Amino acid sequence: MSLTPTKLKELCTKYGLTPSKAYGQNYLISDAPIKKMVEAATVGPGDTIIEVGPGFGVLTFALVEKAKKVIAFEIEKKLSRYWDEQQEKYPNLNIVWGNVLKEFATHSALFPKTYKVVANLPYHITSNLLRTVLEAEHKPEKVVVMVQKEVAERIVAKPGDMSLLSVSVQYYGVPKIITKVPKGSFWPQPKVDSAVLSIDIYQKETVTDDAFFRIVKAGFSNKRKQLWRNLAEGLHLDKEYVQHILIDLVGSETVRAQELSVDDWKKIVRELGSS
Repeated sequence: MSLTPTKLKELCTKYGLTPSKAYGQNYLISDAPIKKMVEAATVGPGDTIIEVGPGFGVLTFALVEKAKKVIAFEIEKKLSRYWDEQQEKYPNLNIVWGNVLKEFATHSALFPKTYKVVANLPYHITSNLLRTVLEAEHKPEKVVVMVQKEVAERIVAKPGDMSLLSVSVQYYGVPKIITKVPKGSFWPQPKVDSAVLSIDIYQKETVTDDAFFRIVKAGFSNKRKQLWRNLAEGLHLDKEYVQHILIDLVGSETVRAQELSVDDWKKIVRELGSS
């Protein structure tokens, strides 16, 4: 169910809402991305879906028609009357009021053993939301989100163009861009295009998160410097020791952080984790 700009303006007027830049309120007015998201998440009758920022429910209504249960986090309390009415129509819909970045950990303990996250994310919380979800003790099996196109491209980057963001996401799962979404698909129209990003989450990890990210952050601390220097300075290690490890593990002491894969980083962490 797509909503036209005219209908969205009517709803905003009815509920006293002005689309907020602070909350990243850009509403989808095209059905095509919604269908792609539902399809990419393979939403079925046994699924519990976590949504973020349902707005007026363009994605939400597509999800409740197919899923067993939809739990949607919404911060805009002006929409409480709207969603009270919708929850009466859809018994498998539960709206959680509040900031998802603060509320997710508390509520995730109540999620079923397997669940999926499907959401049109406000741009300004994308990185923090992905971190919150991926670092949760109880992780989803799959994440399908609409994000800024440039962010999606950074997340799926290959060695040579890696960043702290791409390493962080690829540490937890396999990301893939499903489709590009032009800015004209939204009202109000944002300044940038979007993309639907799918992440299949790994269910097991052998390297501890704390050690991994402590070392990776040190490695990316200065992209202009060679990796050995960043690691030696950031971790207070002997430079020759670090150079030797890089030669042994990745074949070069002059490599830079953006050139390494997640597997390369895991090897380095195993060697340096106790340093």
